[in-house]
Amino acid sequence: MRILAGVAVLAFVLVHPFTAPGQSLGNAGTIEGTVVDPSGAAVAKALVTVHNPITGYSQTTISGADGSFRLNNLPSNPYHLEVKAAGFAPFNEDVTVRSSLPVQVKTALQVAGSTEQITVEGGSADLLETDPAAHVDVDRAAIAKLPTVDPGAGLSQAIVNSTGGVAADGNGFFHPLGDHAQVSFRIDGQNISDQQSKVFSTQLPVTAVQSMELVSGTPEAQFGDKTSLVANITTRTGLGLNRVSGSVYGDYGKFGTGSGGVGLGWGNARFGNFLAVDATRSGRFLDTPEFMPYHDVGNNETFFDRMDFQPGQNDALHLNLFAARNWIQIPNDLDQLAQDQPSACSPGTSRPATSTRSIRTCCSR
Repeated sequence: MRILAGVAVLAFVLVHPFTAPGQSLGNAGTIEGTVVDPSGAAVAKALVTVHNPITGYSQTTISGADGSFRLNNLPSNPYHLEVKAAGFAPFNEDVTVRSSLPVQVKTALQVAGSTEQITVEGGSADLLETDPAAHVDVDRAAIAKLPTVDPGAGLSQAIVNSTGGVAADGNGFFHPLGDHAQVSFRIDGQNISDQQSKVFSTQLPVTAVQSMELVSGTPEAQFGDKTSLVANITTRTGLGLNRVSGSVYGDYGKFGTGSGGVGLGWGNARFGNFLAVDATRSGRFLDTPEFMPYHDVGNNETFFDRMDFQPGQNDALHLNLFAARNWIQIPNDLDQLAQDQPSACSPGTSRPATSTRSIRTCCSR
């Protein structure tokens, strides 16, 4: 009976997605609207672009036969909207995304050369941040430039290298201004309060991250009682991609350290999927007490898949799948080797795998 009930619930969820009318899922927003000419007729195949000059985030789409357009998975931020079509003057407007509720924009294009207008502005409004909380916006373009080389702790290192007032700690931990236990991760609207490190839990791969809003002072009430740092993370999606797009990376360094991964996205206006698979292995996986590591081999594998389905304006289904594994050895120092002292598993790890003299290996998932 429990199996039949589970199947019935799953079928109901697939047929009747639980979302409010016209609402996006997670912590990302949507900009949608219709492109029309001066007479009100729809303009098809208009190029619609949103851009944030601070984070560098940009997204482009083409208006449909009815002039409609939709830009999905936009992190909460101000954007500069631009619409271009052959024979018409460009349309520009500043749009702010602050929630998952879609922002409606009606773009009325003017015939090129039919009007002349001079506008004097004191400055670019879309370059100003109006969010009162101390925060940093980090887009994928900036993440790709960060030196994230710590095996199994790329997300932690990306936060440390992009946010002021955050200091790196051992084994993938970091300390913001305050207690590190007061850190909260919000991934696509889902709050996760577990500590993220190579020892306690596996992390979301940086390959899957589209953007991060790192709130380092006085978080808003929507984040609960966390007082130290809130990492508001939006993952990548294939929704609206209209093509297959991907990337492959690999690197190798000292201490037998090597890593590689692939990110692949595909989709159209209604369906999108993004897949990220990453793996790393190192002979200096954890921070060691000696310059030369003794018994410090570790590896990490992560699998992330995000699926979006929007059959219409009133329904949406969003599914995140994440699986990860850490296999670590507890490093020894010279004194332990000389005294034949066994190393205990670190907190949060489990299932001792081998034990030979002063060597003990642990595995965490």
